[in-house]
Amino acid sequence: MLKLQIIPVTNYEQNCSLIWCDQTNQAALIDPGGDVPVLLSTIENNKLDLTQIWLTHGHFDHISGCEEIASAQGIKIIGPHQDDLFLLNALTEQCEMFDFPIVNQFISDQWLSEGDILNLGKEQFEILQTPGHTPGHIAIIHHATKTVWVGDVLFKQSIGRTDLPGGNYADLIASIKNKLFTLPDDYQFVPGHGSSGLISDEKQHNPFLQDRF
Repeated sequence: MLKLQIIPVTNYEQNCSLIWCDQTNQAALIDPGGDVPVLLSTIENNKLDLTQIWLTHGHFDHISGCEEIASAQGIKIIGPHQDDLFLLNALTEQCEMFDFPIVNQFISDQWLSEGDILNLGKEQFEILQTPGHTPGHIAIIHHATKTVWVGDVLFKQSIGRTDLPGGNYADLIASIKNKLFTLPDDYQFVPGHGSSGLISDEKQHNPFLQDRF
């Protein structure tokens, strides 16, 4: 069975997810944006074998812990889609712009596209391309637990911003309508910030989407 622990990191309270297969203890971090000692100690305390880092998109608050963790653990950084390469290449500039600690830049070991499958121990995950917040944004679905990691595309009673470089409002709405909202109503989504929610609740009550569905 898949296990999940959400660990908010940095002053941006970005939801880094520590997930693991309880049959193998193989673990992955989704969007480790910083506070690396906290993340590594949580992994150690749970006696897990960290094998991968997965990224939903290339903004600094989601990726700034990647290079340090990957180098220390000898593991690969996977995702997002290659259309976010320009953001990874601009990590230093992103940190400077938002007065965030400067970290080493990196390039992902593997890009992700629609329909790709990720494996973690005995668990499988499906990839959706969900551009709009960034061009290369992806979502990660674990159908067995009806859970989807949506990064900064969808929030509880809100949606992602599109005023940063590469953002596109029409693409964001299309990603929500044509990708996330085609999932079953009882799927839980884990956003990049804030509380988790249900797809059905956002369809019915999200004030930014009621005139579109």
